[in-house]
Amino acid sequence: MTRVLVSGGTGFVGRFIVEHLIASGYEVTVGGRSRPAAGFFSQAVSYVPLRLDPEADQTAAFADSHAFVHAGLAHVEGRYRGGEGADPDGFRRANLDGTVRLFEEARAAGVRRCVFLSSRAVYGEKAPAMVDETSPAEPDTLYGEVKLAAERALTSMAGHHFVTATLRVTGVYGPAGPGRRHKWSNLFADYLAGRPVPPRAGSEVHGDDVAQAVKLMLEADAAKLCGEVFNVSDVLTDNREILSLLQSATGCPHALPPAADTSAFKLMSTERLRALGWTPGGGERLAATVRELARDV
Repeated sequence: MTRVLVSGGTGFVGRFIVEHLIASGYEVTVGGRSRPAAGFFSQAVSYVPLRLDPEADQTAAFADSHAFVHAGLAHVEGRYRGGEGADPDGFRRANLDGTVRLFEEARAAGVRRCVFLSSRAVYGEKAPAMVDETSPAEPDTLYGEVKLAAERALTSMAGHHFVTATLRVTGVYGPAGPGRRHKWSNLFADYLAGRPVPPRAGSEVHGDDVAQAVKLMLEADAAKLCGEVFNVSDVLTDNREILSLLQSATGCPHALPPAADTSAFKLMSTERLRALGWTPGGGERLAATVRELARDV
């Protein structure tokens, strides 16, 4: 049985990865600042303390792990871009220097595969209308800069005995863990209360589809992915579409917001990942998820 250490496994995206790998027969260890609460995952998982600290020796955390999935991020709660808050130096130290230290320790401990969750933020706002993995990476936020620098550090370590892959992930949606609020909780509450909702568009991918991509990185032929980056994105949607699905599920009579202008939105090509067999849920999964979330309103 393949043993995988997942950093940030109790985070919003990390939980999807842990659950997907458990369901696929992997032996999963969650690494993070605190132990998962009882019942947070569908099955019991192992836990090791793990933090983003470039001065800490945490090599022992990787003992017996065949693979490392780095989904951890130190940031202001609820914020990614702008997640540095008032401490940009601390943000960089943790999420770049601390991340690189974990990559180095994983390699030294004999981990064979390493998957890094990066972000579409590495492309920045100057990106072309359709972005693929060969498009220039010109981040315009500290979050994007840190992710890109960590990507490059990991790629420089890639080799026959340390197979690396980076996933550049767009916005992630889906049900949150027990006791957690999903990303559209405030949007749903505003609409159902009759408060005005501004038009807004975004590219989204279900958390389980992100986890499917991670699993592919653990199982695909090393020659096809070592040192490579892959875009992870699925649907372009907006507040009107999301709330129209909620309206259908709840019968709420409030008016929907106007459609957002998506003419200048920068899409991400996912052909490279799809060529490995990735099949996200598309609009059908989006609709089914909104109906699922609506049951808890």
